Amino acid sequence: MRQEVIDDFDRIARRYDLLTGLNPGYDAHLRWSAARLHLGPGARILDLCCGTGRSTVALAKTYPDARELVGLDASAGMLKHAALRTIEGPPVRWVQGDAMDPAAALGPDQFDGILMAYGIRNVPDADVSLANIQALLRPGGVLCLHEYSVADSRWSRAVWNTVARTVIGPMGKLATGNSSMWTYLRESVNRFDGVKALEQRLVRAGFVDVQTLPMNGWQKGIVHSFVGRRA
Repeated sequence: MRQEVIDDFDRIARRYDLLTGLNPGYDAHLRWSAARLHLGPGARILDLCCGTGRSTVALAKTYPDARELVGLDASAGMLKHAALRTIEGPPVRWVQGDAMDPAAALGPDQFDGILMAYGIRNVPDADVSLANIQALLRPGGVLCLHEYSVADSRWSRAVWNTVARTVIGPMGKLATGNSSMWTYLRESVNRFDGVKALEQRLVRAGFVDVQTLPMNGWQKGIVHSFVGRRA
């Protein structure tokens, strides 16, 4: 992940959950993406770019019989708050590491499923990251990218920019005292892949059975589950 983004996450970690908690559907949509991994009992699951652990909670609620959850993030500040969570169900391990090369922090571990929420948009090279992520999956293992993608739809882009400018930006600055982070969020979503382009990235990285599944509410057409399986 870009160092300036990591630094911003460190600075806002203490207040980050205050803002995401005001987003209707935020936690429910994370659970949708978690469920779209379709994992069985005893699965080992990686929550890549876990942040403060809200996505880890979604995984724990969805897969209470998982063998292990591992939450990895580049931001020490976000991990500090994640580690304070009480998570019922499977054992959880927190690891600081880079989504560009997660194996550098995890070693040769392999997982049945990987959830990456709002992370692939922030890495310097999405293709390299996806290749390294695929190597962490067992054959048949599943990746779900829970991510913004608006480039293919003028309507989705217009809704996103309206909400980002009038709601997310002002509320983010009020909640965290940081304005640059929310400007970065809006602009990074605008620059990021459309649905078709991200699906193609997944195919190029060797994923099969690639599909994109929607959210509901105001995030319909804006946030998606991008799901692919390692052959």
